[in-house]
Amino acid sequence: MKITGFADVFYTYDFNKPKGTERLPFVFNHNRHHEININLALVKFGLNHAKYRGNFAFQTGTYSVDNYVAEPGFLKYIFEANLGISLNKKNNLWIDAGIFPSHLGFESAISIDNMTLTRSLAAENSPYFLSGAKITFTPNKKWEFVGVLTNGWQRIKAVEGNSFPSFGTQIIYRPQKAVTLNWSTFIGTDDPDNQRRMRYFHNIFAELNIHKNLKLIAGFDIGIQQRIKDSKEYYTWFCPTFIAQYKIHKNWSTAFRAEYYQDTKAVIIPVENNKEFRTLGLSWNLDYNPHANISCRVEGRWLNNKDATFLSQDKYKHDNFVIASSIALKFEKIFNK
Repeated sequence: MKITGFADVFYTYDFNKPKGTERLPFVFNHNRHHEININLALVKFGLNHAKYRGNFAFQTGTYSVDNYVAEPGFLKYIFEANLGISLNKKNNLWIDAGIFPSHLGFESAISIDNMTLTRSLAAENSPYFLSGAKITFTPNKKWEFVGVLTNGWQRIKAVEGNSFPSFGTQIIYRPQKAVTLNWSTFIGTDDPDNQRRMRYFHNIFAELNIHKNLKLIAGFDIGIQQRIKDSKEYYTWFCPTFIAQYKIHKNWSTAFRAEYYQDTKAVIIPVENNKEFRTLGLSWNLDYNPHANISCRVEGRWLNNKDATFLSQDKYKHDNFVIASSIALKFEKIFNK
């Protein structure tokens, strides 16, 4: 059995000085302006046996408030809750059911596990969590195959009036220890039956440990969705992302990110006044890790959109620049048999 605890306290300053404390509506982490707050705090209980396993985690913080807004009542506080059983003698074929982290993307909600402090636009606008069931087959150390049946696009409770389940797949290939290649998919809808627009999504990325001090991630997301129910016309959105992290010293590291997100029909990211979301993003962060369980981080992030879509007081601007800082703590305690 393993007990995990995590807490991320942050302060973010948005130079556009939006009214109130909330800022960009398509950002769900470290998204309060000029305020010290908790992004995510959780405690997780994990059980791992040769034939069965389980994970239960409860959460609080601005991340859960914003990203679980569609979930009713107590479901907002559930970060993870799933059970799994082995299906064969080799214990390389498993079925898990419940609420679990999404198979889409290379970043998690736990900031200390990511190369950058803030999340990429790709991560913020694709599922962090799913509910349903998945089957995982790991024939050897190089390959892993996953099939997923879910209640929808980042849904614990299915959309009211939707009787159509969503599906997903994942293929992970590790040709060597320093290389991970991933291809994940989603097929489903986020609408009730009478408005059903089919959504198809691909997430592809490569993670490379070039050197003991240098790590790279290159990813590409692309999705299409029907314009209206039964239509043969589809709207498309896509997002390439590149991140490089360099370890300067045993306690210091830095990372750079370049990204571009295009969603001209507002399938995923809503914009006002019929403007188009075509956003280039650059960020740089500096990390200090005085201990393996503690991370102190600061990041500057600049976004530039073709149209003026970033709110600043009473007008919209083409640019958005923020400085985010965080102190995060993570600990694990393992209890062996």
